[in-house]
Amino acid sequence: MDLLSSHRSVRKFIDKPIEESLFQTIVKAAQCAATSSHVQAYTIIRVKDKENRKQIADLAGPQVWVEQAPIFLVFCADLTRLESACHQHKLGAETGWAEQFVVATVDTALVAQNLMVAAESLGLGGVFIGGIRNDPEKVCELLDIPENAYPVFGMCLGYPDQTPGIKPRLPIDLVLREDSFSGIGLEKKASEKSLDAYDQTCRDYYLNRDSNLKDQTWSRQMADFMGKVTRPHMKSFLEKKGFFLR
Repeated sequence: MDLLSSHRSVRKFIDKPIEESLFQTIVKAAQCAATSSHVQAYTIIRVKDKENRKQIADLAGPQVWVEQAPIFLVFCADLTRLESACHQHKLGAETGWAEQFVVATVDTALVAQNLMVAAESLGLGGVFIGGIRNDPEKVCELLDIPENAYPVFGMCLGYPDQTPGIKPRLPIDLVLREDSFSGIGLEKKASEKSLDAYDQTCRDYYLNRDSNLKDQTWSRQMADFMGKVTRPHMKSFLEKKGFFLR
């Protein structure tokens, strides 16, 4: 409970490699994550090539920690093994369905979260890198990611050289409901009051953290996020990779 409650994004790492046996142990623990119908629809790519790391770091932000972290991983939603299983048993493969996209993406997120928690339990830290979706076609080109697989996000791992503050999460009464989406006993005014309090909590956090200070509330940040189009290329990219065709 303490470990889960103390998660923070770590972007600075000491110059200390992660032992290979330790890394393999972490990956094996991550594989024990829940998986829909046991499909295990993911592939994890450890990127060692320095030039590829630099290019990915640049297109993701730039985010220099992608280059600097002892380990950088790219998590791919992957249906290629399922296709191979069909061919092995001389069955036609049904591909391109939206449900398959959901299954593969959820499986990938679950194994990645398991991997992060396993790493943190052993004194490591890290950060997810969604910025690789800024140019997913380039990432596929660099890492030779085939059709029916796509890069969901990256992850930096290493021994922390910083202890960032823990970013406050939404109050539980805003995310937990009973019996229906609207829930029981949470009136609109109460919900607005709870969100107002959370806005102030987030504003205080941003104004007092060690770096990247800003004067912003959560609701303002989310309004800005939803008020613009982000990565409009993703739909056509996913269709090219064989997802979301039907």
